[in-house]
Amino acid sequence: MELRQLSVAGAWEVALDPRRDERGSFTEWYSVGDFAGVLGAPLPLAMAGVSVSRKGVIRGVHYVDTPPGQARYVTCVAGEVLDFVVDVREGSPTFGGWDSVRLGADHARAVYLSEGLGHAFTALTDRATVLYLCSAPYAAQRERTVHPLDGELALPWPVSADVASLSERDRSAPGLAEAGRRGLLPSFTAVRGLVRDR
Repeated sequence: MELRQLSVAGAWEVALDPRRDERGSFTEWYSVGDFAGVLGAPLPLAMAGVSVSRKGVIRGVHYVDTPPGQARYVTCVAGEVLDFVVDVREGSPTFGGWDSVRLGADHARAVYLSEGLGHAFTALTDRATVLYLCSAPYAAQRERTVHPLDGELALPWPVSADVASLSERDRSAPGLAEAGRRGLLPSFTAVRGLVRDR
């Protein structure tokens, strides 16, 4: 397992190392020791989830009120997705910036997103299966979203992305600037304090 810092501070691409033989493969996709060694602390695991999406589905840009925030560790175990990390933390040096990683069974990668970062992806294949490990449980009242087609973010969705597939919540979400005006975005300073105290 090898971690590489993405262009958005607090986000990492994780190169996995599948062990293959004539029977198939085994992949260790999370290791407490590797995370603690690079990030200074393990991911406090509070929830695991799975989503299955048809080709073209867009999910995100989702984040959680901070505090308490929610760090996420994500991989795709069947099919393929284009995964985005979006900096929605007001005051961050990379505010409004994003990075992307292609995840899938043939790519042996995962993405770690610190608290306060936004997450989105689109399924590039039918039945793309994404697994999540999260540092805090789901709480609907703390969940936030920025519109994934916001022109200010200008995420480069592939041609196969299906705008009609957006959930009602994502379709009605504000853009990044509007979310800021409404006071819905996390503070970079608050997130740094939260991560430092972990």
